[in-house]
Amino acid sequence: MDWENLQKKLTTAARNNPPSDSVPYAFEKRIMALITSKPVPDALAVWARALWRGAASCVAVMIVLGAISFFTPAKTISNGDLSQDFENTLLAAVDQQDEAQ
Repeated sequence: MDWENLQKKLTTAARNNPPSDSVPYAFEKRIMALITSKPVPDALAVWARALWRGAASCVAVMIVLGAISFFTPAKTISNGDLSQDFENTLLAAVDQQDEAQ
C-alpha cells in the first residue's frame, strides 16, 4: 500500500471537511494520549503465563493419578517365569491346532 498517497488523501479530506462545533475541545489530543498510554502486550509474557498454567495443571493431574495408583489395590500377578508366559502366549495358536487334530 502506498502510505504517502494515503496520507495525502486523508489530509485533503480533512482539510475539505472542517470540524464541527459538536466535537469537544482537544478531543484528538485526548484520544492520542489514550492510544500512546496503552502498553504494548509482551508476546513472551503471554506465552510464559500460559505455559506455567499448563504446567500447574499437569502437576495436579500427576498427583491425582499417582494417588489413584497408590491407593488402589494391586491385582495379584502370577509368580511364573515371564519367558514361559511369553512362549505359551506365542504358541497358544499352535497348541490349539494340535489339540483339534
